[in-house]
Amino acid sequence: MSGKETGRHGSRAETDWAGVGFGVALASLVAYQQFKLPPVLPTLLERYGYDRALAGGFMSIYAVAGLLFSVAIGRWLVRHGAMRGVAAAALLMIAGNSLSLLAPQSGWVMLAGRAFEGCSFAFGAILGPAIAGACASPRHRHFAIALISAWIPVGQIAAGLGAPVALAAGRWQDLWYVGIAATAALWLWSLTLARRGTFGLGNAGRGMAEPSLSARENRALLIGSGIFLLWAAQYFAYMTWLPQYLVEARALGPVAAVFGYLLPVVVLMGFNLLTGEILRRGMGVTLLLLIGVASQAITWWLTPLAQSDEAGIALLVFYGIGAGITPTCLFALPGAILGRAAGPHVFAVIMTGRNVGVLIGPIMLALLQGHGGWNAVAPLLAVTTSLATVGALLLHAKHRHDAHGAREPA
Repeated sequence: MSGKETGRHGSRAETDWAGVGFGVALASLVAYQQFKLPPVLPTLLERYGYDRALAGGFMSIYAVAGLLFSVAIGRWLVRHGAMRGVAAAALLMIAGNSLSLLAPQSGWVMLAGRAFEGCSFAFGAILGPAIAGACASPRHRHFAIALISAWIPVGQIAAGLGAPVALAAGRWQDLWYVGIAATAALWLWSLTLARRGTFGLGNAGRGMAEPSLSARENRALLIGSGIFLLWAAQYFAYMTWLPQYLVEARALGPVAAVFGYLLPVVVLMGFNLLTGEILRRGMGVTLLLLIGVASQAITWWLTPLAQSDEAGIALLVFYGIGAGITPTCLFALPGAILGRAAGPHVFAVIMTGRNVGVLIGPIMLALLQGHGGWNAVAPLLAVTTSLATVGALLLHAKHRHDAHGAREPA
């Protein structure tokens, strides 16, 4: 990179919006790949007769792959660089999609294909935020993080909108073909950006070197990872089972349940961007994180009291607000802790906590709902988010203490 591209301490003087866009697109694509399955899963179950426990593994294998490999992938990226990481992610994703299409009648082959996809997801979940953050100048970094924090709902909505078209044509496989084509296109885009000298993460063929972390920084990152674990557990549990809850507990029809499911997703996307603007204007990441997580806990404690449809809709909107604030702050947290753009190893620590939450959340809620009914769900998720609030309060207190006397707000 040239001197025009970088300032002091490796920070960019100007934002490379193409690089930011690539990071957002990479993360959103791997989210699409994960969420292309749920809309067509009923069709797959009917057509191929998968065992339901095995079919559940088609989603959870993503979290298993991330949990097992995120830290190792982060270290590998430090040595080998962003471009090799993008190439590895693309090859794994295309191989996984192709394997699933090869023999979809075999549940184990489908699971193997999803496992390859899950490994690619682990690459993209680390690289996307790292590239987007590093390609943004300090003035625009919070906005870039706000964009990247919307990767899951963007992928979720894209898959949800594409599924009816594919199913209407009687070809669920079209979602997989779209995934292959989009992955190949993104890889070609990365080659173009590499020739421009973009990415802001060192030269494309070199390692993504990161300074050693202090004990204080490591402790703060571990607390942040724990918060992400608890928050992701309740979010993915809620998003997985919300449509079924709206049908069974709220007596909504299937179409109304879909709109109820999408309502908090749309709200949270708006608050992803709004949170980025608030952070840009100077509000501290740890303070805003505390507000976001606490609002989620309040929502769950109030849920048993919301008996009317109007109160239920209000809580869905309130939930979406907190669900937009929290991940934006969590993705901005590494940069706030380090005081610089965070690299892949640091994001791998944060993503490991997220992956554990994604793994246990939906399963935990399914088991609880089976034994205690829907009435047992809200108290459990209220406790989960309250524990996350305690962690956010501890992190905010530590950050204020460490930043005492500094000019930047805590």
